[in-house]
Amino acid sequence: MKRRDLLRAGVLTGAVAALQPPRSIAHATAQGSSAPSELTPAQRGIDASKDLAAPGWKPLFLDEHQNETLIALSDLIIPATDTPGAKDALVNRYIDLVMAVETHENQKSFLGNLAYIDGESMRKYKNTFRYLSREDQDDLLHSIAYPLAGSTWTGQEAGADPGYTNFEQLKTHVGVAYYTSQIGMKELGRDDNFTHGVYQGCDHTDGSHK
Repeated sequence: MKRRDLLRAGVLTGAVAALQPPRSIAHATAQGSSAPSELTPAQRGIDASKDLAAPGWKPLFLDEHQNETLIALSDLIIPATDTPGAKDALVNRYIDLVMAVETHENQKSFLGNLAYIDGESMRKYKNTFRYLSREDQDDLLHSIAYPLAGSTWTGQEAGADPGYTNFEQLKTHVGVAYYTSQIGMKELGRDDNFTHGVYQGCDHTDGSHK
């Protein structure tokens, strides 16, 4: 599966902004003002993403089985090639961090996505996804990676396709997590060089500028 097919350019903006403290909060902190106690760690300027690479990391939201299932899934969706893959980018840890503060509805939806994959794995292979061989894991994902098509012979339209829907949602989570990581951003071409030249202000002093 091609990495570029996972997401398009505007998907990343919200995820990147979520890890940044608002400018007004950061300015107030720099001035020594006390922030309200209800502010989140991110709003207080704490970058929790730095904890993701800690040796003793443990998931906040996922249980051990769900976390291992997510690692296996993400490694198949964005495998390491000539560049690091989702496993190297700690995609599972990023998703766990985000899900820990998501709404109950979104948490339930994500766990439902994972449970569907396990359900299909049990139905076809009599074992959960994380314990399948990589070949069987890949075959299972390929079987749900494309939407059902209607019949051109009978004219019957395609019905609901829960496999495709659940897998697409998981791919979106993995794709956003990967391409907002340092590894993923470098693959998109980011080089941390933010030189934009000298700012040229308006030099019209007679009010003629429109």
